[in-house]
Amino acid sequence: MSNGFFQIVNYPKGSYVIVEGKKEAHNFFIIRQGKVRVTRENQVVGEDPNQLLGPGDFFGVVAAMSQHAQIESAIALTDVSLIQVSYDQFGTLIQKNTPVAMKIIRYFSMKLRQFDSTITRLSFRTAVEEDPNQLFAIGEYYFNQKNTLHAAYAFQKYLQYLPNGQFATQAKLKLQTVNQPVAPPPIDYTKFNRSYGDNEMIFCEHEPGRELYIIQHGRVKITKIVDSNEVLLAVLQSGDIFGEMALLDNKPRSASAIAWGEVQLLAINKANFEGMVKAQPQLATRLITLLSERIWTAYKQLANLLISDPQGRVADTLLTLVEKNRVKVIPKSTYNFEIGTKDLIKMVGLTYPKDENLVLDLISKNKFIKLDQGKISCTDLVELEKLVQAFRKKSQIDAKIKKRA
Repeated sequence: MSNGFFQIVNYPKGSYVIVEGKKEAHNFFIIRQGKVRVTRENQVVGEDPNQLLGPGDFFGVVAAMSQHAQIESAIALTDVSLIQVSYDQFGTLIQKNTPVAMKIIRYFSMKLRQFDSTITRLSFRTAVEEDPNQLFAIGEYYFNQKNTLHAAYAFQKYLQYLPNGQFATQAKLKLQTVNQPVAPPPIDYTKFNRSYGDNEMIFCEHEPGRELYIIQHGRVKITKIVDSNEVLLAVLQSGDIFGEMALLDNKPRSASAIAWGEVQLLAINKANFEGMVKAQPQLATRLITLLSERIWTAYKQLANLLISDPQGRVADTLLTLVEKNRVKVIPKSTYNFEIGTKDLIKMVGLTYPKDENLVLDLISKNKFIKLDQGKISCTDLVELEKLVQAFRKKSQIDAKIKKRA
């Protein structure tokens, strides 16, 4: 059945519409009639473990738009009628119903913050909520690192948003020390095109956000100060979009963006964002694809952190790299990771060189994982997948035993 543009599909009560882990998911769904429960194997802080959805709600978007495996299951609580939308039809959906596209974008932004919050809490000893008051602490960090450029930016932004704040006097003194003015350089928000020099801060974590950016040329580092260390979260390049979370959910920036070399950006503010989405469906498609990829990656990170055995986390990280590059896992399929033990240890969040023997032991016990000339490879991806599933199963059993104790 079709409504002229999209297929209408019906499922009886008790049916699974999508199943977590299912690969090659090409469609997502918007509920026309009925109720659906959405669940995830790995829970996220602030998220209802059994989401109840009704008419107008949607599910399965992350897998369909990122072209990865499903990260959720959906079961029909009643007989349901659904609008089925494929990846290729998303542009048409935007043109026909821009509010639905905006709802998906805003929902994704909120979900990404929830995932990031959960991952930060599990990964690090401390986690600070986004708050302009924290701009002074960011400035102090960079000041102590003798990074006067970034320190000045943070102090200036602190004074801009909190001119009578608790640390206003100290911020002014710090700026005098590094010979920087109290006021930041003015920004012409009527202009869409922005240029930044190497190592120039585009925005700082905890700073209120009013724009998202599309990289026209160059690269941008996304960083975050955690446990008194600057953590590199990502390196973005031409065509990438960033800064959308603060724009969409009216919260301060969750991370900093810093130019890595000369950078040209296209800035989009709240006032013109929805108009651009409607006028340029490819922008919304690109943004939702990007958000879907980020949510999928964040969910995989969360699942990894919940594996109790460090070797299991190492194996899972290898499998995630395979999945991220959309390599099919079939018997005897091989993959060269192009990374060594040091890079892998850092990706997992372990300590090098202290934990290197842990990785080497995993390799020695599983002959399908190889280390040749400092690079890791796998000679059978199906066996790697089975190994990860075994580690996950063991973690689930351990968690149940711990809960009962």
